[in-house]
Amino acid sequence: MTATPDTQRTQAITDTVHRYLELVGGGSAEQLAALYADDATVEDPVGGEVHIGRESIRRFYTAIENADRHCELVTLRVAGNEAAFVFALTITAGDHRMRIEPIDVMAFNDDGRIAAMKAYWSAENITQL
Repeated sequence: MTATPDTQRTQAITDTVHRYLELVGGGSAEQLAALYADDATVEDPVGGEVHIGRESIRRFYTAIENADRHCELVTLRVAGNEAAFVFALTITAGDHRMRIEPIDVMAFNDDGRIAAMKAYWSAENITQL
């Protein structure tokens, strides 16, 4: 069976989301920023500051870069050039552990890079472990 452009795009987006979660769980800010288009935006959490451009996005991810963290996908939906997914991020700092369960929505450009990401979460989505 030959893959159609739609199935190829869906697979490429799925692969990028899995790579993103792998990097959120243990990669560098530089590696995460490389998944984004040059002019991409990140709003994490929604209602907070919007980071515009790869360098701003790289600086944003430095906040978790040195933390002990683990990430797991809960569910993923891909439609067209967008993906929505729920995941759990567990961060450990000394004796303190917390689990955040955001819903991320990403739009992808024609090159397969993330063009925009919005993360839906608030304090209600954080559990102290």
